Amino acid sequence: MPEFLSQALTTQGVGLLLVAVLAAGLVRGFAGFGSAMIMMPVASTVLSPFGALAFLTVVELFGPLPNLPSALRKGNQGDVLRLLGGAVLALPFGLWALSRVSPELFGWAVSLIVLGLLSLLMVGWRYAKPLKPGMVVGVGGLGGFLSGISGLAGPPVIMLYMSSRLPAEVIRANFLLYLLGVDLLMILSFWLMDRLDPAAILIGGLLVVPYVLANIIGALLFRPGAERQFRAVAYAIIATSAIMGLPLWS
Repeated sequence: MPEFLSQALTTQGVGLLLVAVLAAGLVRGFAGFGSAMIMMPVASTVLSPFGALAFLTVVELFGPLPNLPSALRKGNQGDVLRLLGGAVLALPFGLWALSRVSPELFGWAVSLIVLGLLSLLMVGWRYAKPLKPGMVVGVGGLGGFLSGISGLAGPPVIMLYMSSRLPAEVIRANFLLYLLGVDLLMILSFWLMDRLDPAAILIGGLLVVPYVLANIIGALLFRPGAERQFRAVAYAIIATSAIMGLPLWS
């Protein structure tokens, strides 16, 4: 058996990752966001910093594909391209910063960033001014930087778009397309930096199927009238994941 396969199958915490993946898939399928905020705190306690990002990227890359055709029809392609343009510029700086931190500091950073962003979401902070192309590019860049250093590309975009008057289905579609594009950028960056972790990628590949199924179920559960209640549950799951991911429990 190849060494990386043996390492993947014997990694402690794989069961915990499976639970996180299922919860994240349900949330992502329903709301269109939040999966990384659930998976990353858990992954940071099981895998190395670059391994956790590789795991997240593999899972996130394939998980939303069943909902891709709908997103392509409903999304705002211009805004998605602006978001990704900003991410292309800023992602390398986030990855450079990640290469400078220890695994313990990485764990603290991920959990505290998640808790901070979650707090902003829960208190209802939004960007209230009209969305201009330059602002969209800048927010995409902030998401790209956070993706590189912590795997959390979504929250800045979430807080920007929640202030808009776009229909919920358009916002969900934009999130899906943007995050999928960031995942492709991450894979390319890892390859160029020779940072692909075979064991983490294999673990992510093994958990893709349950994540895809959870995404499908979450999308089927989507009902605009139940969005407030679902978001409350999603926020509770995100907070629990972030708290459990604190290195303080190690």
